[in-house]
Amino acid sequence: MSLDVDALLAPPSPVAARALDVVLAWSSPALVNHCLRSWAWASLLAPTIDLDPDRELLFVATMLHDLGVTPSFDAHTVPFEDAGGAVGSVFAVGAGWDAVRARRVGEVVERHMWTAVDRAMDVEGHLLEVATSLDVSGVGFDLLPAESLRAVTAAVPRLDFSAAFDGLVHEQAGRKPDSSAARLDRSGNVAAGGARWDAFLAS
Repeated sequence: MSLDVDALLAPPSPVAARALDVVLAWSSPALVNHCLRSWAWASLLAPTIDLDPDRELLFVATMLHDLGVTPSFDAHTVPFEDAGGAVGSVFAVGAGWDAVRARRVGEVVERHMWTAVDRAMDVEGHLLEVATSLDVSGVGFDLLPAESLRAVTAAVPRLDFSAAFDGLVHEQAGRKPDSSAARLDRSGNVAAGGARWDAFLAS
């Protein structure tokens, strides 16, 4: 059965649709596509490892997780995932969520930059961490069918994501040398991930 990419990418609720509106308004096309692909990877992965995430929460966090690297929301000294988490929590409060649920958005966003998130502690955080690692660093191609990876990437192309995000991470690292962005910058995984994706899509 072929993958219905349009259905896969559709926001699961009206609040989720507003989160998509936010990322469309404040992020570059390449960053928007990264968020949408990350949602697709997380959604496709969840049933294969017997996880049942809060889809609305996961979608909102996935759409907003990189706002901290955008010019309008970049905090000069705060790690970008913490800045993005704050934006996510503020968005959720404005959407009418209670304080506990709104804070969950912040937690999921903050944890996506951890080296690993325990699925038993945070289902949505685990899925976002794994999904963004796949999309940024090309780690985990074996987690999903190759035809699904190709179908989603054809619908939501990578554009200049790897080069642009590598530059953003490097700039963050220069200002925040003890941050997770600096760790990622030192690893070289953004550029390496772009090369892995290029090779995969060309094969």
